[in-house]
Amino acid sequence: MSGNSANQHHWSGVLSSALDAVGHTPLIHLKRIQEAQGLQCRLLGKVEFFSAGGSVKDRIAKRMVEEAEKDGRLIPGKSVIIEPTSGNTGMGLALASALKGYQCIITLPAKMSLEKEVMLRALGAEIVRTPSWDSPESHIGVAHKLRDSMPNAVILDQYSNPNNPLAHYHTTFPEIMASPSSDFENKEIDLIVAGAGTGGTITGLSDAIRDREKAFPEKNKTTVVAVDPVGSILGGGEPGNYAVEGIGYDFFPEVLKPNAPSIDDWVKVNDDEAFAMTKLMIRKEALFVGGSSGSALAGALKYLHSPKGQSIASNPNANVIIILPDGVRNYLSKDWFLEGAQGPSNPLREKMREIIGRELGDAYGTGSGVPSTRKEKKNDEALNGEVSDKLGSVHLEDVVGESK
Repeated sequence: MSGNSANQHHWSGVLSSALDAVGHTPLIHLKRIQEAQGLQCRLLGKVEFFSAGGSVKDRIAKRMVEEAEKDGRLIPGKSVIIEPTSGNTGMGLALASALKGYQCIITLPAKMSLEKEVMLRALGAEIVRTPSWDSPESHIGVAHKLRDSMPNAVILDQYSNPNNPLAHYHTTFPEIMASPSSDFENKEIDLIVAGAGTGGTITGLSDAIRDREKAFPEKNKTTVVAVDPVGSILGGGEPGNYAVEGIGYDFFPEVLKPNAPSIDDWVKVNDDEAFAMTKLMIRKEALFVGGSSGSALAGALKYLHSPKGQSIASNPNANVIIILPDGVRNYLSKDWFLEGAQGPSNPLREKMREIIGRELGDAYGTGSGVPSTRKEKKNDEALNGEVSDKLGSVHLEDVVGESK
């Protein structure tokens, strides 16, 4: 965390494109949650939704594309990028494709949010929805079928591509190390916590951490903790269903190094815990994070409150880094977000109801939130029809040019 925020920027100068706004995300002190949890250590969130495409996966998309261009696998204007993804890697690849002139196809499991699909289509990507289980018709199976049947098609394959963890080795880790303020007595990472999906984030960070420890053996060892949803097999347990997106799998991706010395410990987190922490960060820290960020925070708190984490939790000089992978933009229509989004009733709201004399969301005072007179209803229907007509006459090609 840097000093005077008034003189700090995530990026400097004029950037040549959105790709230059990938990464360089802030490290934010989660002070209110830290204090509420009775922790003495510093709880620091690496907030990845500030990246251009909205997630930590922007980093790997950019690196995988650029390295594939260097080795000739991708040719701008000719190659077709195909990727099986839970959405965020697809967003980064679609962003890069839009800027570099590639056609892009994303195979997306059925459980992934509508918002992700809409954003991907807006960037010009083609979407194929697939079953959410492992089968020939899964997002991976369909991606390979398309690749094998289409000329110039390339799967960059985040599950096995070494540039996935290398993106975090070369960008995320150096950014974290450059962040602690000069007024921190301890500028080292005592504990780092990240969710695991493909494993690129946690593996790239742990590789960088272990290499630094070898170079500076006098430094304290960093504890690396991976967070896994209940229902995923990465951190142990039986396979099952879970609602949180972007982390966990029913197979072990090639880039993941699941054991020590890369990862010291695994923490399992269920959906309820993840979504409760997501909402807590939004309400208490004003950070519009997504569900996997809630998983990471829940996992960090579980570890810090466990016997293994007590020495770090009670140390006021300890720095705990939590990777917060994406924002809630992608999940606004999900039931877990909509449920209780208004929060519990409170004296201010009750006073407002008393003054206004109706429910705050009931614009027409009918008790049902619908127009109270036929005339008002007709006026609303006419206005909605007019808006729909106008929207219906606007095509994507008119806004962004002819599709590829």
